[in-house]
Amino acid sequence: MDKIAILWADDEIDLLKPHIMFLREKGYDVFTSNNGVEAIEILQSRPFNIVFLDEQMPGLSGVETLMQIKNLYPNLPVVMITKSEEESIMEDAIGSKISDYLIKPVNPNQILLSLKKNLDNKKLISEKTAFSYQQQFRNIGMEISNRLSFEEWMVVYRKLIFWELELERSQDPGIMSILKMQKDEAGQVFSRFVEQNYLEWVNGKTPNRPVMSHTLIREKVIPLLDETPQLFLIVIDNLRYDQWKVLQPIFEELFRVEKDEIYFSILPTTTQYARNALFSGLLPTEIEKKYPKYWVNEEEEGSKNQFESELLGEQLRRFGRDIKYSYHKILNLTAGRKLVETLPNIAGNPLNVIVYNFIDMLSHARTEMEVIRELADDEAAYRSLTVSWFEHSPLYDIMKFLADKKIKTVITTDHGSVKVDGPVKIVGDKATNTNLRYKTGRSLSYNRKEVFEVKNPADVFLPKTNVSSNYVFCRGSDFFAYPNNYNYYVNYYRNTFQHGGISMEEMMVPFITLNPK
Repeated sequence: MDKIAILWADDEIDLLKPHIMFLREKGYDVFTSNNGVEAIEILQSRPFNIVFLDEQMPGLSGVETLMQIKNLYPNLPVVMITKSEEESIMEDAIGSKISDYLIKPVNPNQILLSLKKNLDNKKLISEKTAFSYQQQFRNIGMEISNRLSFEEWMVVYRKLIFWELELERSQDPGIMSILKMQKDEAGQVFSRFVEQNYLEWVNGKTPNRPVMSHTLIREKVIPLLDETPQLFLIVIDNLRYDQWKVLQPIFEELFRVEKDEIYFSILPTTTQYARNALFSGLLPTEIEKKYPKYWVNEEEEGSKNQFESELLGEQLRRFGRDIKYSYHKILNLTAGRKLVETLPNIAGNPLNVIVYNFIDMLSHARTEMEVIRELADDEAAYRSLTVSWFEHSPLYDIMKFLADKKIKTVITTDHGSVKVDGPVKIVGDKATNTNLRYKTGRSLSYNRKEVFEVKNPADVFLPKTNVSSNYVFCRGSDFFAYPNNYNYYVNYYRNTFQHGGISMEEMMVPFITLNPK
């Protein structure tokens, strides 16, 4: 293994010989320079792992040398060493992306600690994180095996997401496979939990039920309308809780997170059902009955969500909030930019609703386009792509505007998605819907043990396409596949992100209340 190479630049380098000898005895390869110009030349002559740089050198100063080093080698760690404790000097150095900051006189142990922090930091963090998760593994496993309430399931899901995000920094595939195994187990147990309780939840037979799609605006949004003169409700289609958590640091540059909550999407976890329920405050058959002109069935042509604004208005009036509101659905970059220009004209409304469709389009594009599959090869890459999109999207500009105008904002979604890998065989006629996570129609043939079966759709407020229709839902990370061309179908859709069924990722979704800083 090659020695770690250190460059130490200080105009009093001769006085530092004891330190340099100490480092060489510890096995480090130390090169020295007494000025900034020579230090740059040495850096260009061979690779180095880290630089120790005196802040007060004659000629090219330490800060000027640092700027040149960062232009040449942006990722090379630089430790600034100075006699001065002046705040302005520290700010200049920190603003130039130093890795550490030491005040003279330095001692050997300080130098060693700085080396470990900067060269072994990722490895040490990775090892400690893996060890911490191993300690928690048994506790989480015991929680999963208990009879959990919906509140306790939210806690378990938050823990699993926390460890998933922490461990993805680790390069240990073994610990990630253990987490995946535990998450898969939790997903199966969660599916059974939903099956046992869903009927009571939607029928209102139990007071202990989660906030769901059709109760979200009544229970969460309307109280906020009563508290604040202006509210923006931003629905990012298909936003999972883990995606929110990786976006959160960017939002926190502009807002303070007042509440980080989870609510439950109804079944099927698709836009047609969950988002119509969200805006109407009603379950699907209730919409069909009360507002037949606003409900479009599975087999009918056209958009299934073209009346969201009208349904929202009806709900607000039902609950005595006949207020001025705007509704905008953003399907592309041009529409997003146009909305940014419109914001000053609508900001004074008591309520403004924005539906942003990017993540849903991303999940579909990942299925259909090879280049997107490669860019979002796994969960971590999918999250990373979400962050990259947001940072360069008009939605980020919208958030900056709202923060600047001190407008309270809610970020939420209608449902999430799950990465599927387990094919479940099903047979249906030509009228059967195409969704991979749930099926509805007549003459469906499947193994009842492999699905959640709803024989009478009316029991869960789902419309019938015909008299003998029923619904079946995939659990966990399963997806439906037809026996015809089975292998091709399975290979094409395996490891894609889908929604419509029962999983933690699809059903437990974020509801985030933001206050401007």
